[in-house]
Parts: sequence; C-alpha cells; structure tokens
Amino acid sequence: MTEAYLDQLDAWKLQRRAALTAPNGWLNIIGRWTLSEGSVSLGNADNNDLVLPAGPARLGTLTQEAAGLVTFVPAGGGESIRLVPNKKSPPRFERDGLLVEITTLNGENAVRIRDTRSAAPAALEPLIYFPADPNWRITALWVPYGSPREVTVGTTKDIDTEVEVTHKAVFEKDGRTIELIATHGTPESPQFVIRDLTSRDTTYPASRFVYGEAVTESTIVLDFNKAINPPCAFTEFAVCPLPPPENVLPIRIEAGEKRLSSFH
Repeated sequence: MTEAYLDQLDAWKLQRRAALTAPNGWLNIIGRWTLSEGSVSLGNADNNDLVLPAGPARLGTLTQEAAGLVTFVPAGGGESIRLVPNKKSPPRFERDGLLVEITTLNGENAVRIRDTRSAAPAALEPLIYFPADPNWRITALWVPYGSPREVTVGTTKDIDTEVEVTHKAVFEKDGRTIELIATHGTPESPQFVIRDLTSRDTTYPASRFVYGEAVTESTIVLDFNKAINPPCAFTEFAVCPLPPPENVLPIRIEAGEKRLSSFH
C-alpha cells in the first residue's frame, strides 16, 4: 500500500468526520415527524402541535396541501416559504438556529429538524477503523442487467421502499465469487448497503455503506477501507436502508469503520 494512498485515506477520514459534524450532518437532529394534509404549529412551547426540544417557543406553522406541497409561515409574521418535496434533494431552510427539512419516503412527507447550536457534534467520539488493507480495495466487474430490476428494500423503521437496480458488482475474494447490487446513490457514485459477519461483533449490526468509485462501463472500484456506518448508527431520527439479500455476505470484511464504542 503506497504512502500516497494512506495519506488519501487519512484525508478521507477527516472529511468523513467533518460531514458528520457539519450543521447539516447527522448528529444534531432533534426530531422527525410525519406530515399529513393540514396545518401544524411547531416550537419549543408545550402548546405546539409538534413540540421541539430546542428553538423558540413558537417557530411557525407548516401546512401540507393535498398534492404534498408544504408551506412554512413564520410565527410573528414574515414571508412564507414554499417547499416543494424532492426525494433526491429535500428542500430546507434555516430559522432561529434550526435547520428545517422536508424529506419524502414512499410519497409521504416528514419534517426533520436540526439544532445548529447543538453541542452533540463537538462531543462525537473518535471514529474507529480497521487497519487499512490494500486487499480490500477491489476493482470489480460492473455488470449491467438486461433491463432494470425493481427491488424491495427494507429500512430500519420497517418501511419498505422500492428501488431500481441497473447493475451488479462482481469480484473474486478468497476463492468466492461475490456479487453486490447498488440500491442507492448516483451513476457516478453507486451506493452499496452491505452486511457481513463482522456485524455480529465489531461493525454496526444493521449495515454499512460502501460507495463505488472510478466507475466505467465495465468496472467499478469498491474500497471497503471506506465502508461507513449508516446515519442510524448516530441518530434515532434517520431512516436507513437495510441490505438486500444479495448484499448479506457470509464472510468477514475487516476493513472500514467499526461500530461506535458507545454502541450497546
């Protein structure tokens, strides 16, 4: 393993931590509430429909129309904010130290709120990794299906979702042929949700994520040294996909991020 690769991996780990602790990261989420047609008030005071653990006594009102569009009207007056739900890029705005986001899953909207003044990001414990192993940076075949497959993917909140799968990554490891499907991500960075035998004792039990790199028409790089814990390892307010059966592996992938030491 070259020194340049180790330096690159160290830089990636710093970026990983920075993303987790950013104002739009996973550590400062204070709640997630499903929305339905109609209006709800939200704020820190007990007389709100959605009582927030932080922020002003009354933040404002969210109204969801029958078509799913959402409007925020701030408390005390001011210009309303129109929020058009978008599964790939959820609309968001910041007000009074809170980052408010409308997420969409299976056509159902939810409001997810972050406290940008939270002390939680600064308190994040060190992330623990297996020692870097060049044998777990693998160039796999990137094999297209004849036509896209519709796959049902479970989540940590027991909500099934339907995704379209176009390719599988195929590689040999220790005499085994491994085939993994990418259920999320982008064509440039396909996301693989995996679980291996280390989930029994060392890594997060539900899953880890690996993102494909250097994608060509026929190959893809899977660097398991960059396997990471899913958001639900850091917050109860995330809805994380579970691995499809193809991605539950009967081997130990001793590479990448381990479970947090605070995990019970």
